[in-house]
Amino acid sequence: METCPLTSPGLSISLDADGKGLGAFPADWPAAQAGSLDWNLLREDVSLPVAVLYEERMRHNLQWMQRFMEAYRVKLAPHGKTTMSPALFHRQLQGGAWGITLATAPQARAACRHGVRTVLMANQLVGRANMAMVADLLRDPGFTFLCLVDSAANAAQLGDYFAGQGLRLPVLIELGVAGGRTGVRDDAQLQALLAELQRWPQALALAGIEVYEGVLQDEDSIRTLLRRAVNALRALAAGGRLRQDGPAVITGAGSAWFDVVAEEFSGLDIGMPLDIVLRPGCYLSHDVGIYRSAAERIAAHNPVARRLEPGLRPALQVWAYVQSVPERGRAIVGMGKRDAAFDAGLPAPAVHYRPGSAAPLPAPGHWKLSAMMDQHAFLDIDAHDDIRVGDMIAFDISHPCLTFDKWRQVLLVDEQYRITGVAPTFF
Repeated sequence: METCPLTSPGLSISLDADGKGLGAFPADWPAAQAGSLDWNLLREDVSLPVAVLYEERMRHNLQWMQRFMEAYRVKLAPHGKTTMSPALFHRQLQGGAWGITLATAPQARAACRHGVRTVLMANQLVGRANMAMVADLLRDPGFTFLCLVDSAANAAQLGDYFAGQGLRLPVLIELGVAGGRTGVRDDAQLQALLAELQRWPQALALAGIEVYEGVLQDEDSIRTLLRRAVNALRALAAGGRLRQDGPAVITGAGSAWFDVVAEEFSGLDIGMPLDIVLRPGCYLSHDVGIYRSAAERIAAHNPVARRLEPGLRPALQVWAYVQSVPERGRAIVGMGKRDAAFDAGLPAPAVHYRPGSAAPLPAPGHWKLSAMMDQHAFLDIDAHDDIRVGDMIAFDISHPCLTFDKWRQVLLVDEQYRITGVAPTFF
């Protein structure tokens, strides 16, 4: 049987000293001691390109989201797939999060190994090897785990496996929409699933309802789905179908519509203990693209968000060198698709620094990336711009998830660009 030891906040891990962005970082050096090296990004103490998180901005985002959740009296289980960094998970937990949301059995195992004690797997658990991983986790009485189920077929597979293991798996019924992703589409599917769950009372514990509203594009459709979830949970409670050995759970909310989910779920009473759990993940780093647009909508329409101004701040950047200025009007930067997300918009130049100069400056507003290759980015500039090989440029990004998973570790820096720590990732 595999054990899942409780550790400190994940920072005792030795780093991959050969990983990009670390430069001459000592081999087998614990991440917790990174700040003792007295390194500074602007002194070129680390190799570029490098992904960095700004400590002060990240702390602001942690506090902002927790205050938002507390205002609606709901719980926060941030989606850990964004960063897959236990060091950052623990900051979220220490800031008041109820647990961590994850997407796969290996992600859940990585979180458990580094001390996370409550995991909501916002996905179906399918396949024998994945079920075996979760079964090992459930043998730890101090570990809480829930996953999703949306079909009688999946419930039958889960029931058969966990009954054979002598374990009881808590599950949430996922509701979905036509043309969307996973989730029960209609009442006939729901009734078939409920009938199958009743066949496995010793192996499957029905804990509640889950939705992911991010598959929808307009607020009216999202509110309709959320109200369907509320009605479904009330019906399950009234019919005595929910587990009695733990609180019921209703959960939703990605990073774009968490305000609407909070409004619809807050204050829900089903006559039994209930955890209302929201799962935004990208708030920790935020971005200048798709989630900034969402934050602008939230700030314009949500009274709690207006009261909590200033809102979320972009905290993640990728720094890179100007590698070549081969022709007038173009610079080539040593950063590519292997280093930064490009699926939701190319990175945006934010800061320009020439090593040895007094201080970084805002990047000129007309600088813009026009294309990216694996290791190179094409920066469009004016013919007479002062830009040289060896200059450093910091890029803001859109969609932080696909930037984090390109790095084995992300550097933590303060507002003076001093290296204060390292957050290893476990993708």
